[in-house]
Parts: sequence; C-alpha cells; structure tokens
Amino acid sequence: MKTDIILCGVGGQGILSIATIIGEAAMNENLYIKQAEVHGMSQRGGDVQSNLRISSSPIASDLIPKGKADVIISMEPMEALRYLPYLNEEGWVITSSAPFVNIPNYPEIEDIYADLKKLPHVIMLDIEQMAKDNGIPRSANMILLGAAQKALGIEKEKLEEAIRRVFGRKGDAVVEANIKALNIYETDSY
Repeated sequence: MKTDIILCGVGGQGILSIATIIGEAAMNENLYIKQAEVHGMSQRGGDVQSNLRISSSPIASDLIPKGKADVIISMEPMEALRYLPYLNEEGWVITSSAPFVNIPNYPEIEDIYADLKKLPHVIMLDIEQMAKDNGIPRSANMILLGAAQKALGIEKEKLEEAIRRVFGRKGDAVVEANIKALNIYETDSY
C-alpha cells in the first residue's frame, strides 16, 4: 500500500486538520507516514500546501516528485490546479468548487472548472454550502476528507476513530459535527 497525497488550500480553511486526521488514521494502522513542510500556515489567506506520504513499507523522502501524487485534496479550486503537475495520470483531484478570491487577478472560475473537468478523476463539491445545509458550517474540510476517503485507501471507520482522538479534547459536539461531515458524501459513486 502506498498513497502520495498533496493537500492544498488557503490558510484558515482546515488543511492542517485534514492532514492530522489522515496521519492519525495511518499511524493507528501501523503504516509509515512522512509529511513535508507546510507553507503559509501562519498566514490566514495565504497558500497552504503539504505533501503527505503513506506506505506499508519505509518511505525514503517526504517530498512527492512531479507526476507521482495519487490524490490532490484541495479546499480551493485554483489551488488544485496549481499542483496538477504533481498528479499522476490516474490520480484523483477532490476539491471544493467554491473559490477563495484572495488575489486581484484571480482567474475566471469557469476557466478553472473547465480545466479541472478535463481530468479523468475529479470530484468537485460546494463543501461550504453542504456544511451550512447540514448545520455544521465549521466542518466543511471534513466533508472534503469524506469525499476523498476511497481514493486514500483508508477505511472510513479509521478516519472516524482519528477524528475522535484528534478532536476529543474539544468536546462531543465538535467530534460529532466532524463525523457527520465526514459521512455526508457517499464514496460509492466512484
């Protein structure tokens, strides 16, 4: 088992929480894990990117070479495009469809959608709206993680256990909101 994951988005969107949950679930399965430096995490609104490598055998490097990522999980559609050179030919892009316009020359969203739709394996969801519709507005990132679950090769129950461990100190309401979010998207559709 080997899965190379690029996590990306904008500071404050919950990318680090997604990485923590995946990492916790992988370590609990006694898998090897390496995570590269995260950029921009100290700046709300800045670019955030992380390489996360999971394997059943030892991992030599924490950086994912171009063309080798199995999955891109992106909280922002333009950020997904930014890391496409790292995606392998059969890789998956799971991204929010809602743009986070934080630069003056942000591309036309329809152009971004068109580029993403050219890829063989893409899931685009309005996770912000889905979170609001389900009464869990602060858990949009976990909806995206749930949509990526099958591509990650980690059982949903293992991700739920990781959520309980990671968010447990924040109380039952936070844990339950995040588990609810994780289970909103049905991965049987791919």
